[in-house]
Amino acid sequence: MEIDKNIKRTIFRGYDIRGVYPEDLVANTAYTIGLAFGSKIQDLGKTKCVIGHDNRLSSDELYDALMKGISQTGVDIVSLGLCTTPMYYYACLKLNIPSGVMVTASHNPKDDNGFKFAFDESGNCKGQEIQDFYDYLKKGEFRSGNGKVEQYDITDEYFDLFKRSLSFGPKKIKAVIDCGNGTTSIIAEKLYSLFPIEIIPLFTQSDGRFPNHHPDPSVEANLTALKEKVKTTNADLGIAFDGDGDRVGVVSNKGEYIPTDHYLILMIRDIIDKVENKKFLYDIKCSKALEDEIIRLGGECECYRTGNSYTKARVKELNLPLGGELSGHVYFNDRFPGFDSGLYAGLRMIELLSRSTQTLTELISTIPKYYSTEELKFHAADDIKFNIVGKIEDYAKEKHYKCLTIDGVKVLFEDGFALVRASNTGPNITARFEAQTQERLKEIEDEFIQELNKYLS
Repeated sequence: MEIDKNIKRTIFRGYDIRGVYPEDLVANTAYTIGLAFGSKIQDLGKTKCVIGHDNRLSSDELYDALMKGISQTGVDIVSLGLCTTPMYYYACLKLNIPSGVMVTASHNPKDDNGFKFAFDESGNCKGQEIQDFYDYLKKGEFRSGNGKVEQYDITDEYFDLFKRSLSFGPKKIKAVIDCGNGTTSIIAEKLYSLFPIEIIPLFTQSDGRFPNHHPDPSVEANLTALKEKVKTTNADLGIAFDGDGDRVGVVSNKGEYIPTDHYLILMIRDIIDKVENKKFLYDIKCSKALEDEIIRLGGECECYRTGNSYTKARVKELNLPLGGELSGHVYFNDRFPGFDSGLYAGLRMIELLSRSTQTLTELISTIPKYYSTEELKFHAADDIKFNIVGKIEDYAKEKHYKCLTIDGVKVLFEDGFALVRASNTGPNITARFEAQTQERLKEIEDEFIQELNKYLS
């Protein structure tokens, strides 16, 4: 294989390396990243790493090339092969090997691929660490050696973790599980069959083309088939997972989409009296309803920047019992080891329902009502998107609005908010708006989209 000397900085993003195959990523790219990764972790005193890959059509090729690059630096590899990202996380924990790489593009379209990676105990690389890694790679000062490769199957140990972490009530729940043909397809039915659940499978055949719908369960439009299946089978709920299995999406017994911030409210209600630390994390995109409910229950709020690498690390740092993001990442740290698993998050909702006399629709009906937009995306090139968000922040400050600037700018009103931020996963600006009435929501949305349009070409 050859060193790729034309790797684009633009694929080194906020939370991982991600690009389009084969335009941005080919085997030589993965090989070169492997050489740099193996050299870097040896600089940090590490001699072993864990690697795995999702079921995208390009993942096998990139995985083999990555493994070749890492091993040629002298690093020993524990190779998981095809697995979900949460299985990879657990293998790193179980084997006490913090360094690793997961070949995946998560919830992105089928032609995308990439690498989530961790150098050491600090967890997934993010932000400036990733930019520094690009600079390290470009220097080309790679080590040489002959690392060994050990094949390892984490499946049984992963299943045992779930069995130890769950205890179901007397009511048997009927659940539709939608794998979207993603990587959870390799284990979902077998795992869920270990528990007293009536399972209705949907798109549970592994197919990296994702032929039935886009593999992002946080986008309601991707859950149309799941909603219909729940209604036609009279199921108690529907659960969906993303391409690599670290995100969850939930649909009620009436086929209503339940946003992750509402999911978190139900879970916090369930566990707040069972945990010592009553502080809960949520990302900046989440509804004020979640903040209101945590305070009402006597808990503390930890509003944090968006991004799996950031939020998961923050949950660990503060030893919080639960955290989550609107995008579907949920971190249970009460009787589960704090990483995001869509399959586990789905089972926690089933567990809750198995002990409740109410339906999921009845449970969510008591959540305070706010009107919100979906996450809106506006195309903006990577080299200008942060400047545009800066213009919106300047506008808000000129208007003397109260602002939160931990991630983009979130303008806080008494009756709602406006959030504008630069995406860390693509050339986009994302926005979300919320208010207590639909009329006020439209006012806030119109004001900030009008301002945004001044800078968008």
